[in-house]
Amino acid sequence: MRTITFHKYHALENDFAVVEAVRRGTKAANATMARSVCNRRRGIGADGVVLLSKSSKADRRIDIYNADGSWAEKSGNGLRIAAVHLWSQATGRRDFTFETATSIDRVTLGKRTREGLVATAELGCPEFAAERVPVRSRTPYVINAPLKIGPQALPMTCLSVGNPHAVLVVKDFEFDWMTLGSEIEHSALFPNGTNVEFVRPVSRRRIEVAEWERGAGATGSSGTGAAAAVCAMVMLGLAERECEVVFRPGSLWVRWRTEDDVVELTGPVQFIGSGSCAVR
Repeated sequence: MRTITFHKYHALENDFAVVEAVRRGTKAANATMARSVCNRRRGIGADGVVLLSKSSKADRRIDIYNADGSWAEKSGNGLRIAAVHLWSQATGRRDFTFETATSIDRVTLGKRTREGLVATAELGCPEFAAERVPVRSRTPYVINAPLKIGPQALPMTCLSVGNPHAVLVVKDFEFDWMTLGSEIEHSALFPNGTNVEFVRPVSRRRIEVAEWERGAGATGSSGTGAAAAVCAMVMLGLAERECEVVFRPGSLWVRWRTEDDVVELTGPVQFIGSGSCAVR
């Protein structure tokens, strides 16, 4: 056993423990640490761990480990939480860059609200090519196309916003979307697994989302999930490129910029507490 220092934050109840490391360490060791930290009975409890380390390309390298110990390529809420954490260390700065597995992403801090400090992250450009998601398909793109999940074929739109997503349009959430989300996450169609968004369009500038997050299950919100949902709805002609994404705990805002195709994610981040935790 060893002891680590953590700082815990949440973004609309999507909670992460921020851990700063001198070096990244091995994925296996970090996975074990994440499972210990995220355990809601034996650890501090969280949807994931934001592991910060040194970077020669940006202010910090960021690695995301889900509650089950799996590594994630990117997290929109994790990026915004990391920026708020660095700001809280009395840096005086409100603009940060982070090296992720797929890109260098910028986060800018705004005003404080009742829900927390507002942070905007640039998530890069969405990818719809099936091989880039990745999703196994006979067609180059999966846009409102039926994919077989168990005995049924479900129309979904698949894309990557730095990590994989499957987006389904629904009329309401009065069904067992958690079980279905888990089935889609673990489907052999997705070699790296996938996040799943169930989306109910309200208007062209407002959608509601129920989120099933890869490696964490049902979460209060998801930053990349919000981005993927809006991009998918735009491709389906159901939403504008600037859109409010409503989760049960509150709203995130997504802007898919026309000038450079980059997706911006904006929303609040709230500090919860800090301390030390014994981990394996």
